[in-house]
Amino acid sequence: MRSTRKGKIGFGIIVIVTVVLMVFPFVWQVITSVKSPGEIFQAPPSILPEQIYTQNYKDVFTAGVPFHWYLRNSLIIAGLTTIVCLIIGSFAAYVLARFKFKGQALFLGILLAVAMFPQVAIISPLFLFFRDIGLLNTYPGLILPYTTFALPLTIWILTSFFRELPTDLEDAALIDGCSPFQSFYRIIVPLAAPGMVTTAILVFIFAWNEFLFALIFNTANHMRTVTVGITMFPGLHEVPWGTIFAASTIITLPLVLMVLILQKRIVQGLTAGSVKG
Repeated sequence: MRSTRKGKIGFGIIVIVTVVLMVFPFVWQVITSVKSPGEIFQAPPSILPEQIYTQNYKDVFTAGVPFHWYLRNSLIIAGLTTIVCLIIGSFAAYVLARFKFKGQALFLGILLAVAMFPQVAIISPLFLFFRDIGLLNTYPGLILPYTTFALPLTIWILTSFFRELPTDLEDAALIDGCSPFQSFYRIIVPLAAPGMVTTAILVFIFAWNEFLFALIFNTANHMRTVTVGITMFPGLHEVPWGTIFAASTIITLPLVLMVLILQKRIVQGLTAGSVKG
């Protein structure tokens, strides 16, 4: 009993320390975003600001950088990437879950390998290719590579989820006169909502946070995304850390809130297929 209690206490301490280490950078970012420049650069730094300094948030949109354009671009690119991945990935995952064929395990392994492939290894040839076909400084120029890297994860998650759905409902729908496609989008897609939501959130976060492709492919100021746009804040004699932290909070907070609100569906989607009934 005593050893079990010690084990639980030790595990609890590890969890608490891990959570603190993960949450602290975001909390410090938010605190710094409401500090005045004097407080930010003072040594040693203060834990809490003496008063809330909101000018940093005003400077995000008035410092000569079209931050609202960056937000629009990121929202469009991440949103379209998510939609494309869900449409293509759901069909591919359904086929992989319902039909068996030779080399299926190898195919899924190759998908995962594509997802883990380093972006920097293909950035140069991809840049030359996009330049030749006119896709630089366009939305498709980012949506296409984002989809390439996010689609394997989409297919992998949805395949595991579709495998857990019973085939009896599909058979009943076919008997009632539904076509295979009607059975898919009327029966399977609604049942797969937790997995679809989980996948959509993960793909959206990936596309929203991506930096390397956005930095190289979209160099025009009006086509930059928020991750690149944050680096464009001007500073005459010093880096405007308060404005940068405020902009970082603006683009991070919606993602944090989205994950907190939908955490049950995310956990349900990620654990689908992990337990055999």
